[in-house]
Amino acid sequence: MRYAHTVERVRAAEAALMARLPQGALMQRAAAGLAATCARALSDLRGSVYGSRVVVLAGSGDNGGDALYAGARLARRGAGVAAVLLTPEKAHRGGLAALRAAGGTVAHGRGEGEQRIERADLVLDGIVGIGGQGGLRPEAVPFAAAAQRARERGGALVVAVDLPSGVDADTGEVHGAAVRADVTVTFGTHKPGLLVDPGAEYAGVVRLVDIGLGPELGEGRPGGRAAVEALQHADLAALLPVPTAESDKYRRGVLGVAAGSARYPGAAVLAVAGALHGGAGAVRYAGSAAEEVVRRFPETLVTSGGPAQTGRVQAWVVGPGLGDGPEAHRALDEALADDVPVLVDADGLTLLAQRGPVALEGRRAPVLLTPHAGEATRLLAAVHRGEPAEEVAHARLRHAVRLAEAYGAVVLLKGSTTVVVPAPAESARVHSARYREWPSFPVAGGTPVRVNPTGTPWLATAGSGDVLSGLTGSLLAAGLAPVDAASAAAYLHGLAARTAAAGRSGTVPVAGAEPQGAPVTALEVAAAVRAAWRSVRAAG
Repeated sequence: MRYAHTVERVRAAEAALMARLPQGALMQRAAAGLAATCARALSDLRGSVYGSRVVVLAGSGDNGGDALYAGARLARRGAGVAAVLLTPEKAHRGGLAALRAAGGTVAHGRGEGEQRIERADLVLDGIVGIGGQGGLRPEAVPFAAAAQRARERGGALVVAVDLPSGVDADTGEVHGAAVRADVTVTFGTHKPGLLVDPGAEYAGVVRLVDIGLGPELGEGRPGGRAAVEALQHADLAALLPVPTAESDKYRRGVLGVAAGSARYPGAAVLAVAGALHGGAGAVRYAGSAAEEVVRRFPETLVTSGGPAQTGRVQAWVVGPGLGDGPEAHRALDEALADDVPVLVDADGLTLLAQRGPVALEGRRAPVLLTPHAGEATRLLAAVHRGEPAEEVAHARLRHAVRLAEAYGAVVLLKGSTTVVVPAPAESARVHSARYREWPSFPVAGGTPVRVNPTGTPWLATAGSGDVLSGLTGSLLAAGLAPVDAASAAAYLHGLAARTAAAGRSGTVPVAGAEPQGAPVTALEVAAAVRAAWRSVRAAG
């Protein structure tokens, strides 16, 4: 598992550790790891550290000190290192002295600083650390722009120190100008903003340097009071349901799917496609697209009636392509009346938004909501006030938490970074305009928010969300807890899309790589889930 901790937790852990270490030791650990990463990058880029041109953008805090000390280490290995000091009178004294002692120089004035940056092989972003708020200050913007020009025109590498300057460490939000990095070297633990877009996009490849914070962060317990976590292959392998010698289709779980309509019969087919690849033993379909579903997937048990006429299931998926007519309302009512986990998606979310959180009151079994940003906006508008979908996407952690609290449900907020928020404890449920602001984690019994690391732009295709709903519902029916089902399904869904796009049925491209291959259809994603599943189990 990859864990991320809030600034408050990191600061407390650093203070506790520094109280036991010689003065400056923690900064030297960070600088050593940072310099080693930069040296490897320069060797890959130019073949050698010696003779390379490095510019250190140094702010006034410890982040600038880390960068200056790392610059000194690179200078001792033969790099030509120049520092651009954002506030020279407040520069870290020890770091600046070390840089000068190693042969480094200081650029004078904005003009010389920008010229140095544009000629650099590597730019170290030490402008602002994890305590920064808002975008870059005006005096830093020209240097960030010069670094971007160096990346685009000269092939320079930009390496951020702990966090790209201008990115919010706790949320990944970007308010104003920010540095775009190729690599971010973060210390002690990941920060939530490095795992969630838009911050994750600005961070590039993230390298974690161990500086000894683990015990102070509570390692030894899962997550150590982490705010955010991201599954890895081994974690997912431990979650995936595997049949035993005593299994039959009913013991493996039966999923009910209420989806599709005369206008959108394909949504039913796609949701069932995802469900059949998700580990449940059987899928029961209820709705007007029964003929289309059974023609494509003859193993499906179908009825043209509603959920109440379907028979016993262990979980429901309701909403994809359902429309907004009387039959759609009845399907939602009947699914929510069943005392099993219910996943609500697509048109089901639109119907739920018309009713508000009161529609879920009194339910004992879990509810899982799977909106995209536009649907999340409508759901929030039913409680307090709607915000533009662009704002929801920009501040996805904050809005996903609000949704979970308002509806008392697990929320999977789809997007470039899919976020899974656990349902709050009953005492924390909010059915009014009172919202807690991020960060307020853990949100329920110490459970962190999960973010999905396998997403790919190839999933921006019609019907992929229907496949995800079916896949998630199947894992629910197989017995996974809602947070586990949602995060496992999102992980498999992303891997499957990468596999389908690459066109290699048995090979899953590395998560985090640039999009490879060609466009895919939703059915191709569903078909590739099998290869993704095999890949995860083999690695686990």
